[in-house]
Amino acid sequence: MTQLHDLTALEQAAAVRAKEVSPTELVEHALHRIDALDADLGAFITVTPGRARAAAAAAEVRLREGGELPPLLGVPTAIKDLNNTAGVRTTFGSSAMAGFVPRVDDAVVIRLAGAGTISVGKTNTPEFGFPCWTDNDLVGPARSPWDTSRLAGGSSGGAAVAVAAGFVPFAQGSDGGGSVRIPASINGLFGIKPTRGRISNAPYGSETTGLGTNGPLARTVRDAVAMLDAMAGPEVGDPFWAPPLPAGETFLGWADREPGRLRVGRFVQSAVPGVELEPEVAEALDDAARLLEGLGHTVEDAPSGLLDPTVLPSFERVWALSATTLPVPPDRVDQLRPLTRWMRDRGLAMSARDAMEAMFALRLFSRRFIRATAGFDVLLAPVLTMTPRPIGWFQADGEGAPDFERQKRYAAFTALFNVTGQPAVSVPLHWTADDLPVGTMLVGRPADEATLVSLSAQLEAARPWVHRRPAVWGDTR
Repeated sequence: MTQLHDLTALEQAAAVRAKEVSPTELVEHALHRIDALDADLGAFITVTPGRARAAAAAAEVRLREGGELPPLLGVPTAIKDLNNTAGVRTTFGSSAMAGFVPRVDDAVVIRLAGAGTISVGKTNTPEFGFPCWTDNDLVGPARSPWDTSRLAGGSSGGAAVAVAAGFVPFAQGSDGGGSVRIPASINGLFGIKPTRGRISNAPYGSETTGLGTNGPLARTVRDAVAMLDAMAGPEVGDPFWAPPLPAGETFLGWADREPGRLRVGRFVQSAVPGVELEPEVAEALDDAARLLEGLGHTVEDAPSGLLDPTVLPSFERVWALSATTLPVPPDRVDQLRPLTRWMRDRGLAMSARDAMEAMFALRLFSRRFIRATAGFDVLLAPVLTMTPRPIGWFQADGEGAPDFERQKRYAAFTALFNVTGQPAVSVPLHWTADDLPVGTMLVGRPADEATLVSLSAQLEAARPWVHRRPAVWGDTR
């Protein structure tokens, strides 16, 4: 028997418009599942039932009044706890910020509400989003619904768990080094890191490094791009902005277009020395290449030598710089976790010249890389080098620097495309013999999410994945 969480976001929106289900019913269903099941999964830091119910009631008033309705009216979602939400505590995954309540919403929060979605709470994230795995001193780890002994990835781990477990049909995440694509891969979801400037980070999001952007996680391509349409667009004063689609076009519309025959570059070069793919990950990549060729696309190896030795140390310096301006009161710095303190100390010890040279090196590299790969419509790459890691794996050699070294080996491909600013997606095409998802990354030309959307929809049609669900999906407690 079909449950409300079996419906996609777009199906829920259509059912609300047809008055087959009410926003209140959708919200109550989401809240019930969170209350019954999340203690074992760790998707949420804060749940907001009162606000969600009030928003659902307001949505029902809009339905009764008629007139033009927003496209996603009444559909439950969730906001990552790195994003400011006015009147709702925003912890940034840190015990040092456990009582912080912003006075303003981030622009992306306003846009999602304007599209009619209803947030049921704030999803779990590691402290200030630095690790590629999700755990903190507030609620503990976000666990993969496919195997709760394994981490759900990060830093949008809670958002991914909320979608994969059927709490909400889609959720907002953010990606500064792979933080949408990594948990999408681990949890069997479709995730989009948009091009730099496609979605505003206003009003407080740091634009200095240009690495981070908001992005959607969903079970289907169409749901993810419907959320992308809702979030996309600049705010006045943004330092970066991507050229908009032509008038009248949407990314959702591109999901219904054939991509044509594409030239795909297989890219398995990493800036991290000595990286090798686990057999299951290598097989997932080979399988995706065969599927693309079977759909009529040309797949060939990207040229070698595209990465120079300055890329990794420059990225590490810029990543550490972003820890120097954390909004932590001086008397609470000792509450930061070892990795965060190590990153912060490393950034604060850097000279102005070293900082500027690192950012310059990344910009120079980006120009060269994008020019060198411009002959390809899309790049094909792994998301991760290994299958999902067990809880405790990243700290097995110690916290701080050893943890960071393990993260580099695990997520050796994703951050490159935060550096270049290109759009990239994780597509859930493969499951291991143990039924663990392994995503595959597709990377587009700058500002060309449209081709990625069209190609991803084609892959989804050729090999549907929405029916693949973890066991918790059917739990009706």
